[in-house]
Amino acid sequence: MKRIGATRDMTEGSIVRQLLLFALPLMAGNIFQMLYNTVDSIVVGQYVGKEALAAVNSTTMIVNILVFFFNGFSVGAGVVIARYFGARDHDALHDAIETTMAMTFVFCVVFTIIGVAGVSPMLRVMSTPDDVFTDARTYLSVYFAGISGLLVYNMGSGILRAVGDTTKPLLFLVLTSVLNIVLDLLFVLAFGMGIAGVALATILSQFISAALTLMLLTRTREIYHLSWRDLKLDGGILRQIFAVGLPAGIQSVVTAFSNVFVQAYINHFGSSCMAGWGCYNKLDSFIMLPMSSMAMAATTFVSQNMGAKKEKRASRGTVTAIVLSVVVTGVIALALFLFAEPAVRLFTSDETVVAFGALFLHANVFFLLFNCVNHVLAGALRGRGDSRGPMIIMLSTFVALRQVYLFVVTRFVANTPFLVGFGYPVGWMACFALEVTYFWLRWGRSGNAVSEQRA
Repeated sequence: MKRIGATRDMTEGSIVRQLLLFALPLMAGNIFQMLYNTVDSIVVGQYVGKEALAAVNSTTMIVNILVFFFNGFSVGAGVVIARYFGARDHDALHDAIETTMAMTFVFCVVFTIIGVAGVSPMLRVMSTPDDVFTDARTYLSVYFAGISGLLVYNMGSGILRAVGDTTKPLLFLVLTSVLNIVLDLLFVLAFGMGIAGVALATILSQFISAALTLMLLTRTREIYHLSWRDLKLDGGILRQIFAVGLPAGIQSVVTAFSNVFVQAYINHFGSSCMAGWGCYNKLDSFIMLPMSSMAMAATTFVSQNMGAKKEKRASRGTVTAIVLSVVVTGVIALALFLFAEPAVRLFTSDETVVAFGALFLHANVFFLLFNCVNHVLAGALRGRGDSRGPMIIMLSTFVALRQVYLFVVTRFVANTPFLVGFGYPVGWMACFALEVTYFWLRWGRSGNAVSEQRA
């Protein structure tokens, strides 16, 4: 495998090795990113109570709506910055970085206002029960008041990854994840701050990771140096960022918003089921890490090889990425199926909550293998320049079909936790069928198909 400057050439060498070397650092970083809310859930579940645990878990979807939308723009900014970095256009790179950070600070103000003002209405839309509502409102109010730290870190680390530096963002995450654990225990056990202490520990840790990232960007002598004096909003660069980031953000938001309505169905069964569903979702998020990391690796691998006119290698890489994702996810799924109850007990000792969490794990975990194919194929399609196909398929199955299923099943079949939770596998299986068919019809039979655009 060749390395050119800060970039990685994936058009030669072992396919397996290159995919793993690309995906493993991404997965490690994502694990530590997820530790923030996971540690919150463990501390709250063990030391505060099941109502507080249900409050933290049920707010995840609300947080994701704003964060996922912003992360779409982080993707767009990373694409623009990487393009200028690869072209060695230092002036344009400088303008792109200053514009990106100026845009981020504007988003910080807007998201803080929207988040804090919208806490109560969003909780009511989710039909949050009365015994959970106060804790959920407290947690979200503190979290959104300090969401700027998360946004600045995500964008700053995106800049670093765009110029080839994935090590420092990972180190910052390791440091602040450990700090988050310490502050969680300090605020909850020593100061007795309850759920507000957990939220405060999270945002303080995020602010420190943001400060470290900004310090690196402003003090470096490399070409990606951030100058406060040159902060500006360049219209041309903003249009490029929005062209890539807005569709990605919209897709993420629509999917996350759909999950808010799934949460509303779960809320109907009370706080114990809510807490169990939240524990299942925390574990489900960890299972998703290998496939999401491999999907990002597939996007880069396929894109580079299509650019190098090596379509057969791109196709082999797609198959290899799917196989790697399925194997790793299958091993994790088997372990969680066999040890479902001990896994849920990481978050709570309440036997009713444990029973609900284990129920959802046993019902759904092996169906995630369909999702391995879904995400890697979607990544490969985007690498070929085909971004509209997977977007339409995923919104149709993960959002529209899932909502139709929940409506029909709960009203005309039976309204049970099992059937509501099974709405996820229904969407995954439908997406698998449509995406495999689409990939074969669009690309499988026509090796000379022309990309619509280079994503």
